[in-house]
Amino acid sequence: MSAWQFEQVAGPFDFTEGPAWDGSGLIFSDIPNSRLLRFDPETSKTEEFRTGTNEGNGLMFDAAGVLHACEGGGEGRCIARYEADGSRQVLASHFEGERLNSPNDLAFDHKGRIFFTDPRYGSRVDDLELDHQSVYRLDPDGDDWAITRVTFDTKKPNGLLITPDGGTLYVAESAHGDDPRELRAYPLDADGNVSGPHETPHNFFPHRGIDGMCLDVAGNIVATSGWDQSGPGPMINVFTPKGRVLATHPMVHAPTNCTWGDADLKTLYVTAGGCLFRARTELTGALIYPGSGA
Repeated sequence: MSAWQFEQVAGPFDFTEGPAWDGSGLIFSDIPNSRLLRFDPETSKTEEFRTGTNEGNGLMFDAAGVLHACEGGGEGRCIARYEADGSRQVLASHFEGERLNSPNDLAFDHKGRIFFTDPRYGSRVDDLELDHQSVYRLDPDGDDWAITRVTFDTKKPNGLLITPDGGTLYVAESAHGDDPRELRAYPLDADGNVSGPHETPHNFFPHRGIDGMCLDVAGNIVATSGWDQSGPGPMINVFTPKGRVLATHPMVHAPTNCTWGDADLKTLYVTAGGCLFRARTELTGALIYPGSGA
């Protein structure tokens, strides 16, 4: 696999995350400023797309092209849906009567269910109501969504993915200190529940593990990891489903998240260092929307 050449196309901003391809442009989060930005590859311009996102982080489109967001702070701490008319609907903000910690990243499966991680990073721990940091599933329930806790062994779940067959949930366990920093693979049953012990395709300890990740059509995991403080440095890693390293692509800044874009879904867009980068690759991305045939 040839080395990928990353080009900075937007920024710097304060802290970028959550890249999501809308079919013709790339939307990403500027977390501290509670806004979304949109990069247009045709014009190379970046413009404000939405404000008031409550420190919005992870973003993803559903199969119908509706944008969903993890609102991690402020009055949010929820999973929200952003309609094309500008309206906002909260899908989940509490579990068993307690407020969520700080929804971080989300993924749709091919049944339209939403899986999301709910860690709490940084020093904001004085207002936590839950005594765990877990992965949840949202199931459509009429006009509402039913929330179910999926993991019971995570300490700081971060990025996540669902395989196209719905059989595996990949979770980036990205704790600090002496806690795990692993890529985990949880088996899922048809109802979306964990059906057995997880495997650990890759262990990053004691260095920085995965933040965000995406899949290609072959089922390989393309993941953002690493930093300057230790280990091999900022990196985009490509893993097989079993964790074999297919390639490593160094970056200048510690990457936070990635997704596919452009008409052929062969361009990888990466948020890192408060900026947006892209690189042409020999891989083809797998997205729920717009579909890539995965």
